[in-house]
Amino acid sequence: MTRLTGNGNSPCGEDDCPNVYRTASGSIVVQGDVSDAFTPPQGEGLVEIPESVLREAVRALGW
Repeated sequence: MTRLTGNGNSPCGEDDCPNVYRTASGSIVVQGDVSDAFTPPQGEGLVEIPESVLREAVRALGW
């Protein structure tokens, strides 16, 4: 996986949370605080990440 965020500007600075990653197949993996906004289907989960982290990931992908 390629880490797209975590350049020291996120809420956790240089730490591991929250972050966005891109897999070798091109899919996106998001790391963040577990959310209880609603109950997802079995086998799925919800995480919350700040808008600033998503913006950093979009910049890293050149979108």
